[in-house]
Amino acid sequence: MDLGLAIKSIRKQKGLKQTEFAQLCDITQAYLSQIENNNKEPNLSTLKVISNNLETPLPILFFLSIDSEDISPEKKEAFKIIAPSVKSLINQFFATQ
Repeated sequence: MDLGLAIKSIRKQKGLKQTEFAQLCDITQAYLSQIENNNKEPNLSTLKVISNNLETPLPILFFLSIDSEDISPEKKEAFKIIAPSVKSLINQFFATQ
């Protein structure tokens, strides 16, 4: 699971600099950097604030952070088929906002 990369990707798609986004979330830029680099795992309340400021539902944030290693072996094939399409739809949605 790469939650930090999902957060960073959406933040950049929205054209937000790390410093300004950290201020929006009422966290330090250093802490946001650690989250985006997966060095720190934010608590649920911080994730909700980040999700709200990204205008992205928390379940979508979690979905975007899933990689194939997170999926049980019996479901990997289905994930490989479905994930690219779902991620593409989500990215298209963000591109039009």
